[in-house]
Amino acid sequence: MSTEDTAGTVRIAIVYYSGTGNIHRLATAAAAAAEQTGAQTRLRRVPEYVNESLAPGFTEWTQAWSEHAEAVRHLPAADIDDLEWADAILWGSPGRFGLLAAPLKHFIDRAWPLAARRGLVNKVMSSFTSTGAPHGGQEGTILSLNTVFYHWGAIIVPPGLADDIQLAPSNGNPYGVSSVSGPKAVPGRLAENVTDDNLAAIAFQTRRTIEIATALRLGSLAGATR
Repeated sequence: MSTEDTAGTVRIAIVYYSGTGNIHRLATAAAAAAEQTGAQTRLRRVPEYVNESLAPGFTEWTQAWSEHAEAVRHLPAADIDDLEWADAILWGSPGRFGLLAAPLKHFIDRAWPLAARRGLVNKVMSSFTSTGAPHGGQEGTILSLNTVFYHWGAIIVPPGLADDIQLAPSNGNPYGVSSVSGPKAVPGRLAENVTDDNLAAIAFQTRRTIEIATALRLGSLAGATR
C-alpha cells in the first residue's frame, strides 16, 4: 500500500550506523514499533566505508566490531532514495567524541544534491544514540545530527519527557533515546546492555515521530483540498 493510496499512511525510514550492535538493536526495535502502527517502514543500515577496524589495538572492540559487521552484512544498505521516499526519518548513530559517527556523516554528505533541490524540507526527523558512558556525549551526538536537520529545513521531533518510559533509570535523555554500551564491547555478547527500558523508549520515540508526521501530512492534505 502506498502513501498515495491511503492519506494517513506515513512512510518512515530508520537510517542508522552501528559499530558493535547497540544502535542496530535500537533501530530494529524502532522498525518493529513503526510496523505496528501501520506505517510503511524501511530499516536501512549505513555500512562501513573502511575495511578494517579504526582501533585495532582495542582487540575486544575490534572483534565485536567484526562480529557485528558480519552479522548485518545481508541487511539492506541505506540509499539517498530512502530519504526522498520517506515522510519521516529516524536516525541512529553511536557517539564519537560528542559527534555522529563518520560513516553516517559520510552518508549524509551524499544527500547534498537532494538537500540542494529542497527535497528534505519539512520532513520529520528524530534521532537516537549510544555511548560508552552516561556522560559520553549523548546530547552532543543528537545535537550534531539536529544541526544537519536545521540546514535541511526539516522538522525535528524529540521524545522529550512526554512518556513515563523516559523517566526509567536507564533512559532520561529528552533529546533522543540513548543507551550506554559500557566500557568495552564483549565479543559474543553484542548489545546485551541495551535495556528493556531503552527498547520501550525507542518504540515510544518512533510512535511519537509517526504521530507528528501523520498530523502534518493530514493537515497538508486538508489544506490542499480547501
